[in-house]
Amino acid sequence: MKNITRYITLSMLACGIGTFTQSCNNKLDITPEGAPSKGNYWKTPEDAVKGANALYANYDEEEFYGRGFFWFINASDDMVTGRNNAQAENVRNFSSTYIGGGYTEPQWQYRYAIIKRANDILRYVPTISMDGALKKRILGEANFNAGYMYFQLAANYADERAGVPIVTVENMDNELATPRAANIEENYLHVEKLLKSAADQLPFFDELAKVDYGRAHKVAAWALLSKMYLYKKDYKIANLYADSVINQGKRGLEPVFTDVFKASNNWGTEYIWSATSSPSGRSGWGSILPGVMLTNGAWGLYNGWGYYLPTKELYDSYEKGDARREATILKPGDKFMFFGEERSFTPAGSATCDMQFNKYMEPFSHPSPIGSHVSPNGDHMATDLNVPLIRFAEILLIKAESLIMLNGTGAGDKELNLLRKRADLDEMQGMTLTDLKRERRNELAGEFTDRHRDLVRWGDAAATYAKPLHTYAMVDPATGKPIVFPGRKFDPKIHHVWAVPQQEIDNSNGIIKQNQGW
Repeated sequence: MKNITRYITLSMLACGIGTFTQSCNNKLDITPEGAPSKGNYWKTPEDAVKGANALYANYDEEEFYGRGFFWFINASDDMVTGRNNAQAENVRNFSSTYIGGGYTEPQWQYRYAIIKRANDILRYVPTISMDGALKKRILGEANFNAGYMYFQLAANYADERAGVPIVTVENMDNELATPRAANIEENYLHVEKLLKSAADQLPFFDELAKVDYGRAHKVAAWALLSKMYLYKKDYKIANLYADSVINQGKRGLEPVFTDVFKASNNWGTEYIWSATSSPSGRSGWGSILPGVMLTNGAWGLYNGWGYYLPTKELYDSYEKGDARREATILKPGDKFMFFGEERSFTPAGSATCDMQFNKYMEPFSHPSPIGSHVSPNGDHMATDLNVPLIRFAEILLIKAESLIMLNGTGAGDKELNLLRKRADLDEMQGMTLTDLKRERRNELAGEFTDRHRDLVRWGDAAATYAKPLHTYAMVDPATGKPIVFPGRKFDPKIHHVWAVPQQEIDNSNGIIKQNQGW
């Protein structure tokens, strides 16, 4: 958010008027003249804008769209933890000992903090005398961000036995914690309400001023509705909202797959919603995922962390000639540009696997990129590349899956062949759900679209996770034999949802209950 994030430091007093379960990020706080309160805030148009800016503050958090959420995605068969890390392996192995660890605990907090800020906007902004179009947009931003947060909370923690708490303007001041909703359906109904309101209130992306790029827009709400309905298995409505994006959203595919992951296309046609990022300032801003995936130590040139390394199973899933494979994965000996020079890929000595995701490497390709393309702070490795959360290719995949589920084999051929053509593959006819699953995996590998959640919703997780995973060519130096990551036990009656963070149960005095089996 190179444009709007420079205003966020001036917006955090909105956060100070009460945050759900946590204080604001210290590095973004300012000290206003006089403590903000309901009596002296939410009076002016400037207050409303600052409140809207505060909705995006947590997107800069390391354990949010930096790496925290990605520990859950790291449980999939596409990747392994790139360094020896007991806490990360507890998550991957669906062990209840991960509960209480710092990596995933903040996910609940950060999302409800944004919901609290959205509720403040929905409560107070309607009474502020201000430009009607601006007010409408700000209310839409609040509805969108709350809807997005509830969708991810529900997808990760809710099922037919228990939903996540629904905190609204009407109950947000209750002294006692809000109990969990009865089931995930209640959560999805609330998400539907919020996102439909957002879609009505928000402008199209191309109607935003450049300074407002990074804010929620109409097509992002449609896209998220389409994904929510896919998760609900309401394929007819998922298809309708996908059509809204495809036919009315003014979005489309970048012609070349590698161009999707270039900073010059941050605001191009493919990205619908992203963790907008910038290297500006002492620490940069936004998602640090590019640095988290970068080889540990980055060959002595930067502080890569070396997590989330791709598996041989992912590499082998690509068809011969698929341009997406090398664009997605670096393997030993592959040539790539780094700090302005061509290198031949070698893994770090500490790496548990001998490959690395390649999608987010463009910022590091430039000569002397630190400060111009990459954050000067190696502990907060934001870059000038927006990290995609929802892109147009996924909408094509949602439509294709919905059509196959509704009408059978071949119904999604048109959409899938658009992706295959871009990947330099021959078109196919009569593609099945199995083909759809492969295309979704190969198109979206290493992204926040959540391969783990796909396997769970398809009913494939238990069988998939029981199989071992492998490196490309790495061997155990002690035995000389190939490294094997053993299969894992996934219980679909328990592990289809993640454990509620223990601190939320404790802070609620037991009102919020743990998911069964955890």
